[in-house]
Amino acid sequence: MSPSAVSTPPVTVLGLGPMGRAMAGAYLDAGHRVTVWNRTASRADDLVARGAVRAATVEEALAASEVVVLSLTDYAAMYTVLEPAAPALAGRVLVNLSSDTPERAREGAAWAARHGARHLTGGVQTPPSGIGSAEFDTFYSGPRDLFEQYEDVLKVLTGTDYRGEDPGLAALYYQLQMDLFWTTLTAWLHMLALADANGIKPSEITPYAAGTLGGMEQFLDFYTPRIEAGQHSGDVERISMAVASLDHVVHTARDSGVDPDLPAAVLRTFRRAAAESGEEDSLTRLFEVFGRGAAA
Repeated sequence: MSPSAVSTPPVTVLGLGPMGRAMAGAYLDAGHRVTVWNRTASRADDLVARGAVRAATVEEALAASEVVVLSLTDYAAMYTVLEPAAPALAGRVLVNLSSDTPERAREGAAWAARHGARHLTGGVQTPPSGIGSAEFDTFYSGPRDLFEQYEDVLKVLTGTDYRGEDPGLAALYYQLQMDLFWTTLTAWLHMLALADANGIKPSEITPYAAGTLGGMEQFLDFYTPRIEAGQHSGDVERISMAVASLDHVVHTARDSGVDPDLPAAVLRTFRRAAAESGEEDSLTRLFEVFGRGAAA
């Protein structure tokens, strides 16, 4: 077998939404023989025109490649697609890049093993436009030997960030990023609505938003060692300051005719921390408040 055949093994991609199509395209660009399958077969048309092979059935798609990349909605979709073809899973390497919870990833890996397949969990940290670029990373977890064996194949899609043997770790790291991403993006949209209600265009305020977000790194770097040490003294800022500040945001939104529910929900959390831990502690006390679960 030639060196090029070793470095560019055949790859099957199941699921041709925007992400799956981008992945299949990246493998084609890298010289892999790519087999694709999607419930709506026409989604493969452009890939077939570029040289991909359209499988008529899931079984045919599985038989075409040892490495099978799953780009599906979630793990329930994986079962829907693969369970009818379960006998064809033996010997396959399932690189599951579908989003879901850590526990469902663990269950999926165990399910794959029962059918003779090996499973790598992945959490992709880029939209489809970033597929094929080493500037972005994908979290991976599962058997280390499996990850190392196929790392070059995985790097066709993005950079790789291996998190450990536990199949749930990649999903966990991904969901942690989503926790921050969606919360932050929602806050930005609320900011735009509040600005717009006061005659300020999104293009006018967004540069200031970008500056605020860019400055967050210094806060993260400062507070992280304190949080790990359990140090929440209010020597830099205090919960009482945060409560007063966000109360002003809530009233500004209400006075502007903008839905105040988002900042009001955060304000309720601040007040809970103040009640449970004292107003003179740092806002980082929320780390422990969140860890105790939902308020009664």
